[in-house]
This record gives sequence, C-alpha cells and structure tokens, in this order.
Amino acid sequence: MTHSIWEYQQSTGHRPGVDLTGFEVEAIDGKVGKVDKHSEEFGASFLVVDAGPWILGKRVLLPAGVISSIDHENSIVFVARTKEEIKDAPELEKEINIEDDEYHRQLASYYGAPHT
Repeated sequence: MTHSIWEYQQSTGHRPGVDLTGFEVEAIDGKVGKVDKHSEEFGASFLVVDAGPWILGKRVLLPAGVISSIDHENSIVFVARTKEEIKDAPELEKEINIEDDEYHRQLASYYGAPHT
C-alpha cells in the first residue's frame, strides 16, 4: 500500500481527535516552532506551524506524512525533515487558501511525494 504524504502514518502515535494546537514542532536538527492549526481530514491532513523568529514569523504547512512521531506527554511533534528543508518549502502566504489543491501539489512535489 502506498502511503500518502497527506496522511498520518500509523507508527507516529497520532491519536485521532487529539488537538495538536500548541504542540512544539521539532525537525531532525532542532526546534521549528509551534502548531498553529492542524487538520485530520482524510487524504488532506496537515499541520500549520508558526515558525516564529527563526525564519521571520513565517508560517509553514507540513503534510502529515512528514511527521515521524508525536510525544503526547511532552506536547512535541517530531518531523522527518531538517530546519533548512522546512524553511525552503513553498511559503504559506496569507492570501493562499490552506486547502488549495495547487498549493498541496507544490508541497507534495517539494517533499517528494505525489499528490493524491
């Protein structure tokens, strides 16, 4: 079975219905920011992360498929990407609809997965 970049992997410890808003987000090489919003919509699951000052207040959208694990006890989401990879991802600009198909295609392509 092919895993979609827009779905939580079973191995992450994702618990459906648990609000991840406010969880810290950690890349392979350090802290990225905090979860500002998340979606559990089937085939379109993602996190919106407020990256804060390390990339000048940029908000990024991370497909659920880049999450490697979730530590519910310490409120941390770990992602299998570097800070640089996240910083260089297509930017979530204010005028972009978070659920825009074209933006999702760009992100899926950037993170190396087909848009499904």
